[in-house]
Amino acid sequence: MPEPSKADSALPLDETDEVAAQSGSAASEESPPPNESSPKEASQTGNGDDASTGGFDTLLGKMVIRAGIATSDEVEECNTILKESSSSDTFQTLHDLLIEHEYATQHQLDRLRAEFDAKKSSQQIPGYKIKRKLGSGAMATVFMARQLSLDRLVAIKVLPRKFSDNQKFIDRFYKEGRAAAQLNHPNIVSAFDVGKAGEHHYFVMEYVDGETVHERIKQHKRLDEAEAINIITNIARAMEHAHKRGFIHRDIKPKNIMLSSNGRAKLADLGLARAVSDTEAAKAEVGRAYGTPYYISPEQIRGELKIGPAADIYSLGATFYHMVTGKVPYEAKNPSAVMHKHLKSELVPPDHLNPKISAGCAQVIEMMMAKSPEDRYQDATDLLVDLEHISKGEPPHFARNQFDTASFTAALTDEASAPITIKREEPKQPSFVETPAFTIMSIILAISVLANIVFLIMAFVSD
Repeated sequence: MPEPSKADSALPLDETDEVAAQSGSAASEESPPPNESSPKEASQTGNGDDASTGGFDTLLGKMVIRAGIATSDEVEECNTILKESSSSDTFQTLHDLLIEHEYATQHQLDRLRAEFDAKKSSQQIPGYKIKRKLGSGAMATVFMARQLSLDRLVAIKVLPRKFSDNQKFIDRFYKEGRAAAQLNHPNIVSAFDVGKAGEHHYFVMEYVDGETVHERIKQHKRLDEAEAINIITNIARAMEHAHKRGFIHRDIKPKNIMLSSNGRAKLADLGLARAVSDTEAAKAEVGRAYGTPYYISPEQIRGELKIGPAADIYSLGATFYHMVTGKVPYEAKNPSAVMHKHLKSELVPPDHLNPKISAGCAQVIEMMMAKSPEDRYQDATDLLVDLEHISKGEPPHFARNQFDTASFTAALTDEASAPITIKREEPKQPSFVETPAFTIMSIILAISVLANIVFLIMAFVSD
């Protein structure tokens, strides 16, 4: 795989559609942490090449030249002014002069500082060489790096410094690492290491060279049925593995499904994962909703004590729905309204939005997204059975049976509960042909006809 160049820009994660449902428990990573120092606090001296050997202003000249923001002559002009003013009472930095002479904008220099801080922060993790920043959010910044000992690319998630003294966030960060370490499956992003270097807590994981399902949907609007079934099957296998080991993910969504270059889908981000047996954590979270509003299950919204594998099946169903229709299951003006719809609103059948998908595919999605956990697939294994059926163009086994049984039961119930009506026969008025008069007239007519025939015969014989 080609090495990323130094010119590679940061790729911040787009998390604008995700909001922590309640209680401030971030279900998503929404914005990079703010800079914690101003340009004027950096050293003015020195001219090192490595970010780890100097401050921002120390390397600013080379950075603006390398980025094409200013020319070497313009930087040299500003440095000359700095030297001349060093004996005066006026304190200025290269940062100030670049803006004052309009060789750079504040926005450009802020961007360079963010990249500098990210690089310097992550370079303090021993054994890894940082290549570039992949993205950042409220809860972490993720970098692509090379693990020197094994010469392989990895992804490193770093807890922001503003959370380094917050035990709650530190515990959650390590909890994610421990949960990932207990899951070993080809459809789950692998965990390699978790630890602390200086003031930085970090989590090293498998680097997936590809895109997320969210990015795929944005690019193609919606996925065709065969591709969607293949991805959902991969993630259902990951869920089956995690559930059998007692873990629920609690935040399955398009942004947490990675698509590798070889076509394999991998479940990522175990930040909200929890052991089903962890009753202490479950009790502490009662009444609070943890998850992403567009994909969260009804029982998570209610903050129920017992959240099980069925919650992941619902979220995967919502993801499946989004993939084949190009729309999230429920839309509203704010997260609370979206979650209310998960609880109360009827789901628009996916094949109504995309008539190209099969009836079997629609039935599977609707069963995955049943409001009550009891009406969903009982486990990922049953779901995989139906996914295999519909991938072959066959009717689903469980979803179809549930539909047929429900319809049959409803029909029987309707018939059994229908009121019994006894019809009384009203006496019919006889028609004319049924009256005695008609009978007499018929007899007379018959005798008359017969007499005429006899008369004609006798007349013929006498002649």
